[in-house]
Formats: sequence, C-alpha cells, structure tokens
Amino acid sequence: MPILEARDVTKTYQTRGVETPALRGVSLAIEAGEFSALAGPSGSGKTTLLNLFGALDVPTSGEVFLEGQPLGALSGSQLAALRLEKLGFVFQAYNLIPVLTARENVEFVMELQGVKPAERHARAESLLAEVGLGELGGKRPLEMSGGQQQRVAVARAIASGPRIVLADEPTANLDSKTAGQLLDLMHAMNREHGVTFLFSTHDARVIAKASRVVRLVDGRVAADERR
Repeated sequence: MPILEARDVTKTYQTRGVETPALRGVSLAIEAGEFSALAGPSGSGKTTLLNLFGALDVPTSGEVFLEGQPLGALSGSQLAALRLEKLGFVFQAYNLIPVLTARENVEFVMELQGVKPAERHARAESLLAEVGLGELGGKRPLEMSGGQQQRVAVARAIASGPRIVLADEPTANLDSKTAGQLLDLMHAMNREHGVTFLFSTHDARVIAKASRVVRLVDGRVAADERR
C-alpha cells in the first residue's frame, strides 16, 4: 500500500469569477521510505499537490489517500489529528514561532500530542544535537541564521514521529553550502529514521539528491523518474 496516493486529482481556483486550473487529473503514489521530489517551474502545481497530500487543502475532484485512508471522508478535527500524528512539515519561510526558543519550537508539536515535559525536553535536546544545534537550544529564531532556523524546522518536523515529512521549497532561501548541508541532514534522517520525505522544488540541488523525481508541467505529471 502506498503511504500517499492521489487518484485523478484536480484542483481549480476561482478568482473574481475566473477559474484557474492548478492540477489536471493527477494520479501519483508515494511509497514508504522514499526520498522524492515534485519538480517543475512556478505554476506547475507542485505546491498545490503537496498541500493536498498534507491535508492543508482539498481537491476539486478526485481523492487523496494517506496509508489507504481517504482524506475526503474525514472531518476537520480528524484531519487536524492526522496532521499532528502522521505528518511533518518544513516550509520555505521556516514558520518558527518567534517568541519561542529553538528548543521550545521543537517541543511545541510534542506538547500538542500530550507528551510529558521531561520526555519532550529530552527528545528536543537530542534532535537539536542531531541537526548540529545542540548549543543553540535557548536561542530564538531571530538570533539564528536562515540555515540554522531551517535546521530547527527539520528537527520540529521529525519530533512528532511522523510517517512522512512534506517539504515545500526548503532550500529556496539558503546559500549553496547551507542548502547542501540541509539536504545531507534530511537524507540521513530518511535513512536512519525511516521517514519518508516528499519535496516540492525547482532547485537542481534537491532534484539531484532525490531518489525519485516526479516532474509536473501545467498541472499534469509529465515524467516520473526513479534512480
């Protein structure tokens, strides 16, 4: 069974009465343990598809499945619980909570899960050390570089023990060296923790690292390359 699957999915946005198709009949299955990328130029539909996989949006038609479960059959509260328990997110803009320290940002999802303070504190410390930020746990986001903030975001995404991490243009704001280090870090987490990673990207560095590249053009799958 695929961990994620889209079956004949379309997504159309309406702006002032004008319909704009973002996805046009996409069918795609992502297997557990993959390190895959949705690639394509701006407007190709890759971020839209990632948002549908992450239960952040709903398709106009078709169906999205997580571990065989149709997301369209779930209520809002059930979708929120699913995102909390099974999905991790890494965003281009980091999306860290500015008033919290790095450690507190990593702990936040675990707190929502009801993890006891001592346990979540220890796990946050361990994950920050794993991403090379063991001494920066007390720093707030604005006291860190962009690369350091994105490392905190990766640690936060992993902290909840998700089945899959969805990363939307995670290297877009990083220089080449920092982006390469971040990709190596996520690839190591993929291998060592068994977490599935799915990126949306037009970054050649991410595409080169991925073991599978699904290319989208004008809202359709144009190519599916496994390596």
